[in-house]
Amino acid sequence: MNNRDPFNLHRSPAYHILRGTATRTAANVKQRVVEAGTQAFETGKQAVEDMSSFSIPKNVPSFTDPQRELENRAWGASGVTARTNAHSNGGVLSDMQDRVGGFFDKTRGDLPMYKDKPYSYAASRRQRPVWRRKRTFGIAGLFVFVLFYFLGYFGTHAEASKKAKNTWSWLQGPEKNAKQVDWLDRRERVKEAFILSWDSYERYAWGFDEFHPVSKKGNQMAPKGMGWIIVDALDTMMLMNLTSRLTHAREWISTKLDYDQNQEVNTFETTIRMLGGLLSAHYLSTEFPEMAPLADDDEGTPGEDLYLEKAKDLADRLMGAFDSPSGVPYASVNLQKVQGIPSHDDGGASSTAEAASLQLELKYLTKLTGEVFYWEKAEKVIQVIDDNGMEDGLVPIYIYAHDGRFRGSNIRLGSRGDSYYEYLIKQFLQTSKEEPIYEELWDETLAGVRKHLITYSSPSKFTILGERPEGLAKPLSPKMDHLVCFMPGTIALGATGGITEKEARKLPTWSVKKDEEMRLARELTHTCWAMYKAMATGLAPEIAHFHVDEPTLPESAPHQAPENLDDEENTEWKNDFVIKGNDVHNLQRPETVETLFYMWRITGDVMYREWGWDMFKSFVNYTAVEEGGGFTSLSNANIIPPVTKDNMESFWLAETLKYFYLLFSDDDLLPLDTIVINTEAHFFPRFKLGPLYKTGWQRKPRGPDGKILPDPPAKKTESPAVKVRTVVKTVEPVEPSAGV
Repeated sequence: MNNRDPFNLHRSPAYHILRGTATRTAANVKQRVVEAGTQAFETGKQAVEDMSSFSIPKNVPSFTDPQRELENRAWGASGVTARTNAHSNGGVLSDMQDRVGGFFDKTRGDLPMYKDKPYSYAASRRQRPVWRRKRTFGIAGLFVFVLFYFLGYFGTHAEASKKAKNTWSWLQGPEKNAKQVDWLDRRERVKEAFILSWDSYERYAWGFDEFHPVSKKGNQMAPKGMGWIIVDALDTMMLMNLTSRLTHAREWISTKLDYDQNQEVNTFETTIRMLGGLLSAHYLSTEFPEMAPLADDDEGTPGEDLYLEKAKDLADRLMGAFDSPSGVPYASVNLQKVQGIPSHDDGGASSTAEAASLQLELKYLTKLTGEVFYWEKAEKVIQVIDDNGMEDGLVPIYIYAHDGRFRGSNIRLGSRGDSYYEYLIKQFLQTSKEEPIYEELWDETLAGVRKHLITYSSPSKFTILGERPEGLAKPLSPKMDHLVCFMPGTIALGATGGITEKEARKLPTWSVKKDEEMRLARELTHTCWAMYKAMATGLAPEIAHFHVDEPTLPESAPHQAPENLDDEENTEWKNDFVIKGNDVHNLQRPETVETLFYMWRITGDVMYREWGWDMFKSFVNYTAVEEGGGFTSLSNANIIPPVTKDNMESFWLAETLKYFYLLFSDDDLLPLDTIVINTEAHFFPRFKLGPLYKTGWQRKPRGPDGKILPDPPAKKTESPAVKVRTVVKTVEPVEPSAGV
């Protein structure tokens, strides 16, 4: 055991920052002590000489000046107190805690509006007696001694390390046994992280679509802004009951948000983030008004349904993307012209995931407005995709809008493929299981995934969901995007329908197939968690590759990945992972914590909560920005300290922190069997079809092999028989004339 560093603080990035700062401070203090000592000697000598010639000092402040009284009242009303009073608790990292923002102090008030506002008045500059100044010099010298003692120059600093551990114990590891953990307290830590992120955005980039927390500035995606961050975060603030911040956001939406702009936007991203965010805000604010009080609305007047009005206006503009010959939406749309625009890349083809991940939003909008053309546009896309008759439910990642045919044969559940599959099972659940066609499509997909895309790493046998970049007949690529980590939670959701596994197993519909699906969900979740543990910061890469056996093993092969990934003496399993230099960035993505949330709700295994807590600690420890900047994505998450990317994605607020918050919440907060969650973590209610809505299409007939049967040959139609009556005339022979 290292007695000089019993808690491994030297490995902490916070320690390295503190040590660098402290070393520079110590050098400065040492120099100042020497200079101050010399000056004190000269000043003392002069003081003795001037003892008999005392004079009133100049520039004495007036304590009756009206301006001073005004300033006193202003600073007193601000509620800003000295930093030491707010956060000092004796820990050696307490100053670092202040730099991160002090947001883990439960008694902390709101952050100051401006980072350079003083916390207290400056000390008086009035001359003090020589003996008091000598005491100051002595204290300064003692401070230098203690500082060097902590840095290890004078021996052990175990006691200081203990204080550091006590102050930041939640960053060093689980404080308590899982059974003793206060999960609602951990949820508050997530809420405070959201507040720090939001307040930083509000302070430095309010109204902008993009936020760069390191440089503390914002950018727009459209001339007047799209509300990209504000709208995306609405329902998270409602869940967290952040009413004052929500009121500010709602005011901006009411007075500033205008989609009538001559701007090309991505059809998919605008639908899932903006349309989905507005619809979710409408749902929560109407069904759960305690989450989002709307006292400023006047019933029956324009603006009463602000979120729904904005959603409908946006949806009507997005409809231009669906005006294609096939019904498959174009990749982009001009909001003002209501005109679809083909992709500028990929031969003009749309992404399959993007074209087929608009259905939850448009169907819910139909339910709210009664306008069925949203519904019809949405389900037409799925019909066109299915009419291609792809093998085993797996589809290429590009599709042409002009004819509805696929481009290429690249099959994957990562980027450009992922949410097509996600929305199949969620459409089935959204309409309360009254559209079995979507369950049929999901079942085919999952069977195809198990048959063609599952294999195991070598030698540790982690379960991998790979890719077929050249089609199903070509080799499997052992590559997993972090985006694929949505799949384990979605598999568990499909197996149980949103109720707990314990409840689902009691139903007559439970089967061996569902057992196998839950096993696969657990194994893939474990692999996604290992992607985090394999990195230096504990934050997953964008993409992971794996060593595999040749030929790759089928799903049925024996396998058992190591369970304990925290054993520092057994890290050979990391050799299964190949993290390439271009893939080491971390964009604050939500897919793994999303799956942890589903797995916790469905299985009840507290292990998934503990994994989530470790993930959250890594985000705080390595992505927090100094000077109240919030949190940033990383360009390199595999070195310490990591390289920052200077960007906060809107899904950090809309998805990642929301799923952490839900993971640590009680299960009765938005039960899974009453809602569906879109691919941007926005909430929609489940509903019955009723007499007004129905599935407007049918699948083409398939043979036993799943392939579409050819159309039967047209029957030959015979012309009606025409009876012809033959008339035979008897001609009498003519007698020859005489003389012939």
